[in-house]
Amino acid sequence: MDTHPRPKAPRTLARALADPRFLLSVWMWRSLAYVATTFMVGGVLATVAAPLYMPWVMLMAAWGTGSPGPETIALAVFLGVFMVLVVGPLIALPLGALERHRLRLVLPDPHTNSGHRAPPAGLWGWIRVRYTEAATWREVAYVAVMLPMTGLIGLLCMILFGSLVILATGPFILSGTAEDPINLGPIILTTPQQALPYTLLAPVFLVLLLYTCGLYSYGHGVIARALLVGPPKEELRAELDQVTESRARLAGAFEYERRRIERDLHDGAQQRLVALSMDLGMARVELEEGSAAERRVAAAQAKADDLIDELRELVRGIHPRVLTDRGLPEALAELADHSPVPVSLDVDLPGRCPSHVEGTAYFVVVEALTNVHKHTEAEAVTVCADLREEPQGDVLVVEVGDHGPGGAEPARGSGLTGMADRVAVMGGTMDLSSPVGGPTRIRVELPCTISQTEVRR
Repeated sequence: MDTHPRPKAPRTLARALADPRFLLSVWMWRSLAYVATTFMVGGVLATVAAPLYMPWVMLMAAWGTGSPGPETIALAVFLGVFMVLVVGPLIALPLGALERHRLRLVLPDPHTNSGHRAPPAGLWGWIRVRYTEAATWREVAYVAVMLPMTGLIGLLCMILFGSLVILATGPFILSGTAEDPINLGPIILTTPQQALPYTLLAPVFLVLLLYTCGLYSYGHGVIARALLVGPPKEELRAELDQVTESRARLAGAFEYERRRIERDLHDGAQQRLVALSMDLGMARVELEEGSAAERRVAAAQAKADDLIDELRELVRGIHPRVLTDRGLPEALAELADHSPVPVSLDVDLPGRCPSHVEGTAYFVVVEALTNVHKHTEAEAVTVCADLREEPQGDVLVVEVGDHGPGGAEPARGSGLTGMADRVAVMGGTMDLSSPVGGPTRIRVELPCTISQTEVRR
């Protein structure tokens, strides 16, 4: 009984090529199948992709027959670039899908993600996404690489296979009625007896042909994987999780810093100003009423009181106390009461949202109302906030609309860009609709988990 374990079969083409048993393994047949299908795909591609390389072929032909004029060169270059930019993706996309399936012959890997994004509905959405993503233009580059690679391996295989056939059948060819000798370069064979020893070289050429197919299959597969296969979905998911965690840490750090600034202003600067106002009031008591000194102290006390009011507004702007104590509905109601533009509220929330979600929604409404007051002539604003159930989880939806002149653009620096960035940090989305003539509508969706302990009964 043989107790020696059998050596395991190579699991990749690269290891099989380095194994002496390559010619006896399944990888040899896979390589042959890959090369054969490459010839078929390359032949079809050479026909279909004719619009891509035809302008360049015509330009080279013009150079060969004479010196073409500048107009001819410019026209050929323009047509060539136009064809690559417009027709190239239409050829590369189906070719890339086919090649990713063929890759399993030589690079058996479950990760065959194309790297393409899911396009929105409609033809224009598909064109906009496909013609602007890097995965598409990598596939166009693969089209340009595959044509010469297919021609090169085709020429090399024809030389090896032709030599193999001639060497293997040389004695039979010369023993027939053929009068032409066999020319092997420095050696010319004229009789079957001269050709017979060279038949021993036929197996050598057969081995060379099979290893050439294996090496080409591996090299072609590596290039195809680099250009056609995107990162594995697991890797993309891990990167997305890291970005989400990083964004959550940034949001937490921002919330902590905001509370620190609010506490320092409320407990530090504001209390000192209040104490200063009280000291000035005590000083006025000891001064003669109506004197110049009393009037100066009174003016200083009035300025201190105004500064206290401004500081209170600043602290309220950083984070209103009512938002922390009573939640988003009450904070929006207070904001509507202080707004110079009449605000109609429609808030339907079953409970308290997380503090960072409430803060983001509140300041979106603050920024929107500020923009309405500063940049429009709207006479009324509508603010709606409700919680909606989505397959991915609950979403807080906030909408602010007005019937102003419209035409709002984030590029004008109206605070819309900062608002969108703040929403994005929380993993939400913001949609702005503001056609010229109005109305303007801002819709924000924020991932939200309602606290079950604070659900209203």
